[in-house]
Amino acid sequence: MKMKLTGPFLFLLFSLNVCLAQKHFGEHCEGVWKGKMFMYSYGKLKDSVEVKLTIQKTNNPEVYQWKTDYLSAKWPMTKDYLLKRIDKEKNQYETDEQNGIVLKDYLVDNKLYSFFETEGIYLSSSYELQKDYLLFEVTSGKKINTTQGVTNITVDHVQKVYLKKK
Repeated sequence: MKMKLTGPFLFLLFSLNVCLAQKHFGEHCEGVWKGKMFMYSYGKLKDSVEVKLTIQKTNNPEVYQWKTDYLSAKWPMTKDYLLKRIDKEKNQYETDEQNGIVLKDYLVDNKLYSFFETEGIYLSSSYELQKDYLLFEVTSGKKINTTQGVTNITVDHVQKVYLKKK
């Protein structure tokens, strides 16, 4: 038996999708996540470190605390950022490093993207929420040449961690 999609049913289905898309990305990711970050340099695994990511609400519904602890014996580090939704309709966010640096982020489907340049190094970072993990990835490289109006950028370093919710 075929189901006929009527106007009210289609409206309900569309409304449900819009409501889900309107949730803050932080709300979807809220909790404590753990995993091992693998660090590659020029395609070769160079190091790894345990990572703990804590995502939690703040007093502002448009802002989530986004705290990453790198649990290294040699170089422990904490990055305590804020993820701010800037434009709900356009799915635009900002990562506020709370030191004057603010990165622009863009949510597409279930993945938050950021692309920026600092001191001649190009970086892309992303968080991708899947059913049972959160993938965090950072790549970096430099401009190497331009031909026919296309500028090539290397991929020198990659950091990747599959985080599981605890």
